[in-house]
Amino acid sequence: MAISCVTVVTDTPGRLLLGIAGVGLILFAGITWRARPKLAITPDGLLVGGVLRSHLLRRADIKIIRITEFRRIGRKTRLLEVDAAGDQFYIFSRWDLGTDPLDVLDALTAAGYAGS
Repeated sequence: MAISCVTVVTDTPGRLLLGIAGVGLILFAGITWRARPKLAITPDGLLVGGVLRSHLLRRADIKIIRITEFRRIGRKTRLLEVDAAGDQFYIFSRWDLGTDPLDVLDALTAAGYAGS
């Protein structure tokens, strides 16, 4: 879009709109690339990644980890829910995790978070 803004479009308002759209897509791609995956197992606990900074959830802070499954637009959707102390509640989709939430739950169980 940014290239076509400079080379193809000849009117000023069209260039401006196409330029704004191109910059918006580049920013969206950068933020999306930075934000995934959002959950990592570390020796200290679970590292929950965000766009600007990450949060560390220690084992003692985690109340429960579970899978929620529901139907949406004819498809079955799974979400991984992490309930932590201090009214912190995290929901991760397949898009956030980069894989199936059931696989992530299995990895968390193997790492010793099953009793949480």
